[in-house]
Amino acid sequence: MTTTQSAPETTARKPVTQPGDRIFAGAAKGAGILILVVLAGVAAFLVSKTFPALTASAPSAPDGLVVYIAPLVFGTLLSAVLALIIATPLAVAVALFISHYAPRRVAQILSYLVDLLAAVPSIVYGLWGALTLAPASAGLLVWLNTYFGWLPFFAGPPSATGRTMLIVGVVLAVMIMPIITAVSREVFLHVPRLHIEAALALGATRWETIRLAVLPFGRSGVVSGAMLGLGRALGETMAVAIVLSVSGGVTFDLIGSANPSTIAANIALQFPEASGIDVSVLIASGLVLFVITLLVNMLARFIVERRRDFSGAN
Repeated sequence: MTTTQSAPETTARKPVTQPGDRIFAGAAKGAGILILVVLAGVAAFLVSKTFPALTASAPSAPDGLVVYIAPLVFGTLLSAVLALIIATPLAVAVALFISHYAPRRVAQILSYLVDLLAAVPSIVYGLWGALTLAPASAGLLVWLNTYFGWLPFFAGPPSATGRTMLIVGVVLAVMIMPIITAVSREVFLHVPRLHIEAALALGATRWETIRLAVLPFGRSGVVSGAMLGLGRALGETMAVAIVLSVSGGVTFDLIGSANPSTIAANIALQFPEASGIDVSVLIASGLVLFVITLLVNMLARFIVERRRDFSGAN
């Protein structure tokens, strides 16, 4: 008696690729390549337009160019870092309240309001800062100088108009806080429920649960939101140009009348009347801002990638 055995299939069945999948994959790849091409084009434009400023005679020679751009870089970094210091704790607190403390209906209303704040034009924030916040802060600046004048940040003398770097930092903080809040809120809402329930089962209070389970899990998201906010603060133009009373120079005094300008605000104010080599100098400062923003985003990506495998359980 003979038996027959069916030969096992040796070839695996290939997945069927739909035309829509191929179109979507090609469109996504093309979009990614287009972003790189545009970025390279912007960099090439800035570099090419900067050459006249690098090869010109004094005062626009390289040494003079560094002297011109250095205070602008200092002012840009000072205002952005100040805004980040003010905005990040407030944004994280608001995100935690929305995600873990507020009732569902209140949380939805607050989420809508936070998203609406991100849509307000920057010129509106600038007008609010210059016409309302700056005059109202005159007494606060005097108080800071009286009791904290031993610190270089409040050495004074305080500005009578209130249009200082401190007010610019506050305005920028209000502008970037919705971005940090929105990103942090979404990350906190995606914390694994088992981690929260495990902490509560062990007798942790609500704050201990947030400190031990929620914040470690959402750390990379908070960093991402903070870097996005920092990127906007670095490139903000109109709000800074409207609020800040610029005198040039490099100083850590946040309440005085002598304030360094920022790169973006200086370009916006000087470009309409610039011509010839002055345009190249302004474009050179724009190239510096481009490099700073690129480095900030690369640093943010590096930090996020280091935390991407974190599950909250290790």
